[in-house]
Amino acid sequence: MNPVIGLDISKEESHGQAFLYQGKPYRGVFHFEHTRDGLEILLQVIHDIEHESGHRPTMILEATGHYQSPVVQFLEEHHYLFIVIDPLISNRLRKTNLRKVKTDAADAYLLGELYYREEFEPFKTRGVKLLNMRYLTRQHESFSKMCVQTKLQFQAVLDQVFPAYKGVFGAMYSNVSLRFLLEFPTSSSVLQVSEETLNITISDLLSSKRGRSEKWINERVQRLMEAAKRNPFQQTMYESHLINLKILISLILQYQEHLSTLEQTIDALATEIEEYDLILSIPGIGPKIAATILAEIGEVDRFDHPKKLVAFAGIDPSVFASGKFTATRNRITKRGSRQLRYALVIAVQCGLIRSRNTRFKEFYERKRAEGKPHKVALVACANKLVHWLYAILKSKKSFRPA
Repeated sequence: MNPVIGLDISKEESHGQAFLYQGKPYRGVFHFEHTRDGLEILLQVIHDIEHESGHRPTMILEATGHYQSPVVQFLEEHHYLFIVIDPLISNRLRKTNLRKVKTDAADAYLLGELYYREEFEPFKTRGVKLLNMRYLTRQHESFSKMCVQTKLQFQAVLDQVFPAYKGVFGAMYSNVSLRFLLEFPTSSSVLQVSEETLNITISDLLSSKRGRSEKWINERVQRLMEAAKRNPFQQTMYESHLINLKILISLILQYQEHLSTLEQTIDALATEIEEYDLILSIPGIGPKIAATILAEIGEVDRFDHPKKLVAFAGIDPSVFASGKFTATRNRITKRGSRQLRYALVIAVQCGLIRSRNTRFKEFYERKRAEGKPHKVALVACANKLVHWLYAILKSKKSFRPA
């Protein structure tokens, strides 16, 4: 016998259908909640299947983001094999049925049938480190996007309060620049105090960071005075702008602090994984991108060919042909891991900057010479990068420049 249990995962609850072998369902659909008591119901069904068939069943379920986490962790704790599949695979089978049925019970039954039709590899535990790193890198990306949106709102408000402030400290979003603007948000607040007061304020804001010379501080004070004098808004008409400005500055400072903490934690986790240094050996790939690529790929043994890793990244070309028609303009599928796809493109762009990666540069220029548009050439480079990653992760050898 080859028993399997199909699990349709939903938020806070799941439905399951057990099979002893192909075409032989065991009992009916069962339901359990994602609580300790509910998961004990699942465990009891598993034990019943083991007793009936004499074999430990395999669990098969769709990837559902974080909803599956309680079930997956429970199965790992009890050392049961399970398969996590892409919803696109089960959806393809669902469309082959004549009847249009979409219920939790029907989906659980369908997953069990799918197990016998396809060849799947059991889910291999990536390890706590890889899983933690994946969650952290995705959280970093999420916070980065929110920080960018907050900065755009901040710029819009600053343009209506103190537009001349830009360039005073060089780095607009440095700690000292933002904290100074909290204390002196308008040109009138700057002009009402002496240069000595401004000098002392900047020195105090720098006290917790690396020191700056007196000359550097004096230059910033002079820039501030000049900016305040030429600023078109000596007094803002809207008190709401000042309130918004302070709120947005506080949010940006918090985001930057959280991002810094995440980066330190990611670096600490990544340095403990052997493959991290292998990925870093590719010119153009920095610590953050290397950690993201490693976290998204996970165990490279899941892929028996580099083209499967290319498809997982969603940078494989779609194919459309019908009768005598064959499409000549095929976009990439954009399926699989969006985070991996983004990291690969960024890695290629960084490799092309100042020709950090000569092999990228040569390949990119060859594609451009063939008449390929810039974005098409970038994707081609990303495709080649995946093949390099697959090779070095499989061989456990560093990247070799040309």
